[in-house]
Amino acid sequence: MVALTLWRIVTLSFDTTDLFVDEAQYWLWSQSLDFGYYSKPPMIAWILRAMSEISGSSSIFWIRICGPLLHLATGLALMQVALRLFDREIAAWAGVTYITLPGVALSSVFFSTDVPLLFFLAVALAAYVVLTGRRSVTIAVALGLAVAGAFLSKYAILFLLPGGLIAIACVPRARIAWRDAWIAVAVASAGCLPNIWWNLENRMVTVKHTENIAHWGRLNPHLSGGLEFFGAQFGVVGPIVFAAILIASYRVLMRGGEWREQMLVWLSLPIIALISLQATLAKAYANWAATAYVAGTLLAVWTLRRVWPQGLKWSLLLNGTVSCLVATAPVFAIPVSESGASIVLDRYLGRSKVSNDAAALARTLGLRDIVSDDRDILADMFYTLRGRGYSIYASGDPDAPQSYYDQKFPVPKSLHGSVLFVSTHPNVCPTGPQAPAATWQPHTGNYRGKTIYAYRLDASCLATGGSL
Repeated sequence: MVALTLWRIVTLSFDTTDLFVDEAQYWLWSQSLDFGYYSKPPMIAWILRAMSEISGSSSIFWIRICGPLLHLATGLALMQVALRLFDREIAAWAGVTYITLPGVALSSVFFSTDVPLLFFLAVALAAYVVLTGRRSVTIAVALGLAVAGAFLSKYAILFLLPGGLIAIACVPRARIAWRDAWIAVAVASAGCLPNIWWNLENRMVTVKHTENIAHWGRLNPHLSGGLEFFGAQFGVVGPIVFAAILIASYRVLMRGGEWREQMLVWLSLPIIALISLQATLAKAYANWAATAYVAGTLLAVWTLRRVWPQGLKWSLLLNGTVSCLVATAPVFAIPVSESGASIVLDRYLGRSKVSNDAAALARTLGLRDIVSDDRDILADMFYTLRGRGYSIYASGDPDAPQSYYDQKFPVPKSLHGSVLFVSTHPNVCPTGPQAPAATWQPHTGNYRGKTIYAYRLDASCLATGGSL
């Protein structure tokens, strides 16, 4: 675990990719601490701010190093759970299996909200398992804090509720003392309350965003979506690990099992089933079932040791190889992208170049105000052009924001004079079409094949909603 984490940190030192749009947005959040943000709860911003204060830097390395460090901590927490539930051998295998999961490998390179979510969930499970064996006010408080931390990381923690309730109802040994349960609930509620209040004060913007990306308002049942999501899970945790989870779940559903196996099944399988249903009815991304794989990893390791011990070694070999390749890929991202060999890596390249090219054009035109209607462009501009004297704005409607930038950085009504408007679409003002000051077509990276349009516009054009 430590060796792979060190390898990930070393390769991060030679990373040639840009921040992804979400990473750049999380960094911007960290510059203005709050109890909530447009699309996510605040934990990731707090973590990035803490790392920035500790390191004294906002470089990509220090932003992304949070991933491997938190995953290492998650693996250690899982080992503690395994030690209490099983034995040292299971604990060791649980640690190395978790740290080499393909999904963990990817989020060790590109930082995401899943990382702190899984950490707090592992800590919560460790505390909960202790409480199944003895009463403790201190551990109950720790459980409540961990649950609050998970909620403040990502609302996906709520997917755990149905399975958790089933486990409590059906597995007597998985129950904790009522006193400890109420203490944990009280502490967790107190920890979650600031974010809930923030949402109420901001017209439930995060909840609405979650509803929008889940497509709950426009259901379109299609079996292929569910099958695609389900199949993707073999890639998220590796084929052997996911198959082991399914085998264990089948055994419990068909024949029952001892309490530890039942508890772990109910803390993992319902999440996979719920998100598969979501993918069938509307839309779901492959990582939305991430909360299933804290308990799921323990379940897979225990199952493999009993039914196919060699499977643990084969899984480690397969997932370990993938993990090493994923960690190394960003080092060679530029030549790989230029060769056209990887469309995936394109998403992480070419973003800062567009920002720098736009800044150079603005400087040539004598402009300090830059506006865009594109979330990807705005995200990178705020990061890449930080501290260089440019004022950056979003052209969207702050009363009906479609992004954090629309919400917090709209074009001010007091802005007068010319601005540089940058977009991937032609611009139209109420007065008629405008000739672009420049256009260019990147040959590599995220904007490969697209045209970047840059206009010198009067701020009044954008203030009247004339941009497309």
